[in-house]
Amino acid sequence: MRVEAASVAGSDDKKSEDWVSATAELIVVLDGQTARTDTGCSHGVAWYTAHLGAALVAAATDPGTPLDKALAAAIEATAKLHPDCDLTSPATPGAAVAVVRLGPRIDYLVLGDVTIALDTGRRVQVIVDDRVERTAVPERRYVDRFPIGSPEKAEGLIRMKHAELAARNTAGGFWVAAADPTAARHAITGSVDANKVKRLAVLTDGATRIVTPFRALRWPSLLALLDSAGPAALVQRVRALEAADPLGKKWPRNKQSDDASVVYVALTERPTAERPIRSRRKRCARWRRRRH
Repeated sequence: MRVEAASVAGSDDKKSEDWVSATAELIVVLDGQTARTDTGCSHGVAWYTAHLGAALVAAATDPGTPLDKALAAAIEATAKLHPDCDLTSPATPGAAVAVVRLGPRIDYLVLGDVTIALDTGRRVQVIVDDRVERTAVPERRYVDRFPIGSPEKAEGLIRMKHAELAARNTAGGFWVAAADPTAARHAITGSVDANKVKRLAVLTDGATRIVTPFRALRWPSLLALLDSAGPAALVQRVRALEAADPLGKKWPRNKQSDDASVVYVALTERPTAERPIRSRRKRCARWRRRRH
């Protein structure tokens, strides 16, 4: 088995709000939600993801603990670390979460827009929670009309954030880890025989933008790049594309560069020259489901 990871802040002057832990037994990737309004918390999003991540690693290590139960326990434990903050605020720090527990079976959990890609050799199964994309749609379309850094975009992003927060962790909206452990019940969870998986990747949306909206890679070619060059090379390629479109005119987005984190796991040996990766013959299956 080979495990590689890279996590790069979206800008040099701001601490990354992603958090990553990757071992041969457990992978945890968090993507802190950007705060554009008052959160009621004095600690900040990076503090929250770091403490939630540590609590989640501790809770999810036991293979007998269901991952949604582990996430609920981690959310509750983290909330107890800052009781003086206003945890009832709709903008209290939150994070999208992905967990992969490796063993004879691969258990996984996704809550929010962190993506897991599982390669069986015949297809790539992409597991992603897209519910956030279905909220604040008019506000998103409005924001996309303006270049990054413009006053109009800045004002539109505040409106969009308020619309998102109204739908966060509510029925019919989207779910992330924040202060209420019951959010874990709405995670996408599953399990697959490890013998059927050749490799997998876990990525925050700052890295998956190379697939959508940039469309520079498809999932099989993304995994092939990770196998041959590693996660850091993928992030570098994302940064190059962002630099070529600094105002977001070609690829509308909320900021030029976002925090980008990637974990890559090769469960089988790297293909040799005699047995190359045949990405063109692989089929991609984008799978989404809700669990209530």
